[in-house]
Amino acid sequence: MKECSWPSSDLMKLYHQNEWCRISKDDRYIFEMLSLEGAQAGLSWETVIQKRAAYQEAFHGFDIEKCATLTDEEIESIKENYKVIKHIGKLKSVRNNALIVKQIQDEYGSFSNFIWAYVEDEPIINEWKSENEMPAETDLSIKVSKDFKKLGLKFVGPKIIYSFLQSIGIIDDHIITCPYHTRNR
Repeated sequence: MKECSWPSSDLMKLYHQNEWCRISKDDRYIFEMLSLEGAQAGLSWETVIQKRAAYQEAFHGFDIEKCATLTDEEIESIKENYKVIKHIGKLKSVRNNALIVKQIQDEYGSFSNFIWAYVEDEPIINEWKSENEMPAETDLSIKVSKDFKKLGLKFVGPKIIYSFLQSIGIIDDHIITCPYHTRNR
């Protein structure tokens, strides 16, 4: 079977094989992916994935409660002392988004319940023959992006959200011949 060709490094291959387009309903993981996808804005996923361990350490494993209480000083310390992307707006968005995710959890029971409701708890399983067929955004990612922005979430444009939806398994975009495609597992 022919795998997706985009993973170029060992880290990317591991992510592709074990996480990408795999269903997750774990709020902490979903929040991590939202944060990392936001960090990617304007950069490559390769850059972010190489810094993932530093992000996990700096942001307490993406514990939503802890991220929501980070001070400006702590965020500045993360910028100075960790091998993360140094964009202060992206770093502050983790705290901002954690605060909003907490509100979503209070209202919907979990962040997972909220985000999976967009697809009525059923993943979108695409059947691309080629990676060239894959869109960068869709009507769904545009809608989720608009809704997220209305809630006050940061770094949630339609392309970022499309990648986010892939990362938590709402969308399976493995090419149909990839052994990691839902239909082949």
